[in-house]
Amino acid sequence: MRRNGFRQRLLTRIRGDLTMQLLSIYLLLIVPFIIGLYFITKVTGERVEQEVQATDLSLARAVAQGTNITIRNALGAVEILAKYPAVVDADPDGMEEIFSIIMSGRPDIELIYRMDADGNILYYYPPGPKSTLGAEYTYRDYYKSARNQKVAFISEGRISPISGQPVATAIMPIWSKNGTYLGQVGTNIKLRNLSETLERIIASQSPAEGFQVVVLDSKAQIIAYPDENLLLSHATQLIPYIYGPALSGDTGTVIARNRKNEERIYTYVTIPSGSWAAIVSRPTQVAYASKRTINYVALGTTLSFLLIGLYFWLTLTRNVIQPIEELSRISRSIGQGPPLPRAPRRPQLDPLAQRSDQIGHLIRSILRMEQDILARMNEQATLLETSTAVVSSLNLQTVLDRILEQVELLLGVSKSAIVALNEERGVFRIRAGRGLSESYIEQIAIQPNDPLSVTMRALRNKQPVQISDTENDLAFLPQRLLSREEGFRSILAVPLNTQHSPPAALILYRPDPHLWTESEIGLVVNFANHAAMAIENAFLYERSDKRLQEETHRLEALVQSLQDGLILSDLQGKVLYANRRICTLSGLQPEEIRNTPVEQVLERIIVQSNDPENVRRSVNKTLTEAGKQAAEIPLVIQGMLKYYRLQSFEVTDANNTSIGRGLILQDITADRELDRMRSSLVSTVSHELRTPLAAIKGYATTLLAEDVEWDSASQHDFLKIISDEADHLSNLVNTLLDLSKIEAGSLRLSRVECRVEDIIQRAINSPLFKTGNKIDIQIESNLPPLYADPPRVETVLRNLLENAAKYAGDSAQICVQVKRTDQVLEFSVADNGPGIPPEERERVFESFYRIENGLTRTSSGAGLGLAICQGLVRAHGGKIWIAPTTPGTRVIFTIPLSVESSIKREEEQDEQSQSSGR
Repeated sequence: MRRNGFRQRLLTRIRGDLTMQLLSIYLLLIVPFIIGLYFITKVTGERVEQEVQATDLSLARAVAQGTNITIRNALGAVEILAKYPAVVDADPDGMEEIFSIIMSGRPDIELIYRMDADGNILYYYPPGPKSTLGAEYTYRDYYKSARNQKVAFISEGRISPISGQPVATAIMPIWSKNGTYLGQVGTNIKLRNLSETLERIIASQSPAEGFQVVVLDSKAQIIAYPDENLLLSHATQLIPYIYGPALSGDTGTVIARNRKNEERIYTYVTIPSGSWAAIVSRPTQVAYASKRTINYVALGTTLSFLLIGLYFWLTLTRNVIQPIEELSRISRSIGQGPPLPRAPRRPQLDPLAQRSDQIGHLIRSILRMEQDILARMNEQATLLETSTAVVSSLNLQTVLDRILEQVELLLGVSKSAIVALNEERGVFRIRAGRGLSESYIEQIAIQPNDPLSVTMRALRNKQPVQISDTENDLAFLPQRLLSREEGFRSILAVPLNTQHSPPAALILYRPDPHLWTESEIGLVVNFANHAAMAIENAFLYERSDKRLQEETHRLEALVQSLQDGLILSDLQGKVLYANRRICTLSGLQPEEIRNTPVEQVLERIIVQSNDPENVRRSVNKTLTEAGKQAAEIPLVIQGMLKYYRLQSFEVTDANNTSIGRGLILQDITADRELDRMRSSLVSTVSHELRTPLAAIKGYATTLLAEDVEWDSASQHDFLKIISDEADHLSNLVNTLLDLSKIEAGSLRLSRVECRVEDIIQRAINSPLFKTGNKIDIQIESNLPPLYADPPRVETVLRNLLENAAKYAGDSAQICVQVKRTDQVLEFSVADNGPGIPPEERERVFESFYRIENGLTRTSSGAGLGLAICQGLVRAHGGKIWIAPTTPGTRVIFTIPLSVESSIKREEEQDEQSQSSGR
């Protein structure tokens, strides 16, 4: 009870005594201030430590990046050198020329050498006073490593035996195509150059910081350090054992004492290209000097605050509290009079504000403060409204346009723009503009490295940049004419702090010279932050939406590109989706086929069959029976018989619940054709083999008969027939082998320079030519040599000539023409035979295909000649076709003159074949 009474009396005294209230307020201020100052000092000290660590880490990364670039350049150089034939073949003259070129542009390289597989130096450049040619270095670790690698790598530091200088070697093992180790090519990197780089880095820092920078290799040897006497020394000669994590691939900071017992902060970063490490250190006494200063300042501030507070309390008591107490007594005396009429507070304050003393000044200050507060609240309200309007959409262009609209309302500017990086062109363009002419928007294309651009300056400095008067700013001189035409005199560029979207800035224009105030800039910066968030949201949404659309379009294109037809229907049998193949076969457009019953779509396809009734029954059975069913549909399309297989399947969801049905219409014509070709192969080969075997067997049996004696001439004739039939068998087997190689893509050509005349002369020496055959050869004069495989080209010509002689008969007139057309030689073989019908001119190039007429039935053959001709011509990168002519047949084929054009045409034909295969 006594305690509660004391508390009540204390509260009563405080409420009734202004001095006690002010003292309570003072304590409420000073105590939290001291507590807050303590935490601020602590947080600031931690931030200083973080900044020190970040600075050292940035410096270490810069050193690591520079060293890594040097290593990668050296590795790239040896990788390129290892591809030169002169280096692979160890040609001294060729290597001298190549190595000298490399050395002239690479001052950081001390030596380039070529070592054989046994570790002997075959050649090095430049030659030195101490020759190591022939020296064996199999004991070197890098030699052992090179035999087990096929990529370039960097060795540990060592002393060069030629120059006696510390170096590290970039090595590229050289392997033959069959996997034989041929040796290595290497470049010695001068470690002094790396040390000089470190000297420049340290020189760029303040000497008072006491920075120490060192680079270690994977064996903890000092690779780079300003003191060259320590190069290749072990790291423990300079720093404590803190480098283990760095050489293991870690990055971090640690505080330790060196050999001089000096406490230092060590920051280490791994150099990935060589498993090296860059270590930056400096004394903690220097690095954390600002932290100690902050602590001293905080202590001094606390003491000063206490002393100032005491002085303030005494001054306040004498100059304010006592006068206020007097005013209080006057107020109480006034309050005892008649009550004042109710009136607005401002008219009561206006007379007091006219006073010239501190009270009047205080009232005037309060009124001004009120106005400022109201203005700021209005600005914040406007900013909130504009931000709400900006973020109300996820369309990127709409967001940009609304940002400019709200900027116009917020600041009253009539011209504004958002400049963003065009990632495709690599320049900054106006993405959205307001109040600007189209010509100005089109002309603006800012290079990212433009030093005079106000936009680039704002983006680089990440701070607003303004030009108060474009006519007086020298940096704006190149754009002054453009500003006059557009009608603006001052510019404010504010960077938009985006992370995921391309860099961008908000640009404001005014028609008159204007110095943007801090409050205006602050307001724009606040708005820009809101705008940046809206741009980020819209950009991320647009990118995710674009990716979804791309995936959808890709899937759609994949399904539409299928050679097989696809129909997806719902449970009611209505078409939900059908690809392009179904639309083509049914003759319906995609918008017509959707929601059409599946039976109607299939009926439009079935009517193209040569037996629609049987096909319709088979299709109905496939549609009505459950599970996977299939039906075969023969269709006559553009006069050609095609075979299709209709297969149905059930479409289920994740819970295995049926949600529809799918139909696949697969073209199996090729399978049927394959069956036909297989049957034809068996029939043709059986026939072609049986005939010569029967002849060989018959004449051999005749010769072996003991009851008949034949004269020498007869025996010679019999043996000649046996030999010819054996040659026929051999040619048939070789033809089949060539065809299998062509179809398997394993045919290899031996291209050499050859004369067309020689190839034609050998081709016309065929035993199939008859006495009445006439051959006319027309070769264009001054033809260049042909780069081709002569036996293969001869085979093509012989097959065409033998076909002409076979089908044109005894009075065949054959014309062979050769001429140059662009970069190819065009061969033409024409005859006066019965010719080939137009509808068969494509199919005669198929394997085992023969035109069914009386002439082919009386002529032997396997139907492989033109197929082999086509394969051999295409292998050369050429083309073959049958040209229209009357009477007879004219076959034309081309062979590229150069190997480059031949290979290019081969690749084009391979792509066409793959496309047609798909």
